[in-house]
Amino acid sequence: MTNTIVSSRESNKDCELDTIEVTPSFSQRNMENVLSKFYLSTKPTSNLYLQWIEDESFVIDKSNSFYLLVGKRIVDILISTVVIVFVLSWLLPIIGIIIFIDSPGSIFFIQPRTGYKGACFPCIKFRTMYNSKQTEFKQTSFNDNRVTRVGRFLRKTNLDELPQFINVLLGSMSIVGPRPHAVQHDVLHWTSMTYRNRYTIKPGITGLAQVRGARGETEKSQKMDHRVRYDLFYIKQRSFLFDMKIFFLTIKTMLEGDKNAW
Repeated sequence: MTNTIVSSRESNKDCELDTIEVTPSFSQRNMENVLSKFYLSTKPTSNLYLQWIEDESFVIDKSNSFYLLVGKRIVDILISTVVIVFVLSWLLPIIGIIIFIDSPGSIFFIQPRTGYKGACFPCIKFRTMYNSKQTEFKQTSFNDNRVTRVGRFLRKTNLDELPQFINVLLGSMSIVGPRPHAVQHDVLHWTSMTYRNRYTIKPGITGLAQVRGARGETEKSQKMDHRVRYDLFYIKQRSFLFDMKIFFLTIKTMLEGDKNAW
């Protein structure tokens, strides 16, 4: 079955699209050529877009529970509103000034990421790297020299993710769910139906994989497989209590510092 990678002139609300067909037989070199051709852009919201094939048979939870149908969104709106009004309203200017003093430039890093059913959305984070133009997509690695001093602290405590509560309020993300990956990263795995199952629900600020330590660079395929297994387990087991457990474990990790956050 053919999967499609899209990047540029037609119309997603947040990403402009062009079409390139990518079959499961695509080699790593083919994929690298696609990425090198379409990654650089003068527009921050113009990037790769992964097409969702609606008629595929995905293994997803068919639960009709009130929480999954309505309650989860209500919880997302309530918590994100509280965080934005009572935390981000005063913390954002403080962190923004510190980021700018440490490394002049924008205080935010807005990156196109893959969301529900492959739809691209602008994911908001505090900028944790030096403000320089990237020539290629590269995951953050241990002791990455692109990360600023302040950025290391923000990553270690997960404070760099706080602006994503804006994404949650706008509806492109949930508080708990599989973490959204950069579109260039997803493209390397998109031919796998198992991998695409991650996006049968909205991505989250935090998730089961993250609180179990499956985060950071996925330079080995085993690491990504491990993360995907956590994500699919979460999708099948979603509930209010499960979400709250993950939420509070995330807060605990923020206070203690995450050794896998670089």
